[in-house]
Amino acid sequence: MRTLISTAFISLDGVVEAPGGEPGYRNSGWTFKDIEFLPEAFDIKGREQKEATAVLMGRTSYEAFSPLWPDMVEFADYKVMPKYVVSTTLTEDDLVPNWGETTILRSLDEIAALKNTEGGPIIVHGSAALNQSLSDAGLIDRYHLLVFPLLLGAGKRLFSTTDKDAQKLKLVEHEAFANGLQKNVFDVVR
Repeated sequence: MRTLISTAFISLDGVVEAPGGEPGYRNSGWTFKDIEFLPEAFDIKGREQKEATAVLMGRTSYEAFSPLWPDMVEFADYKVMPKYVVSTTLTEDDLVPNWGETTILRSLDEIAALKNTEGGPIIVHGSAALNQSLSDAGLIDRYHLLVFPLLLGAGKRLFSTTDKDAQKLKLVEHEAFANGLQKNVFDVVR
């Protein structure tokens, strides 16, 4: 069974919306405003590209990343690995031609089936609504969280507000940085 890893830039109050400057959110671009950039705080991002064997994202994140990431040197490793987009509305004609193999998945059942295939870790980028559904369905195995010392108030959250049984996490890696960022890696305890 493949490991499904959710990776996120997240504010202390749980917001994951528009960290890189995506339009339409009041605090868009919050990851690089008023926070000193320390390369070592982002080392996990490079490691994720080396360890992942596939990328999973929702439609909205795909539409945000696909015009930019294929040509970015920073994301070169993602260009060559298989990508899976979860959407009920996208068609093959909506996929960009220059980003390698991309498959559209239509349901959580298809994601569960993907997890049951041979291969290495699958990384989930962005995709707040997808992350909530994956978490609620018990499909996420690990979280890579870069926690920013910000309270953003309103905005899309990483975790749903579904009334459910507690889910235990085990902290397997952590580090605090001089700019206030914290890296927290959690395994989901089953």
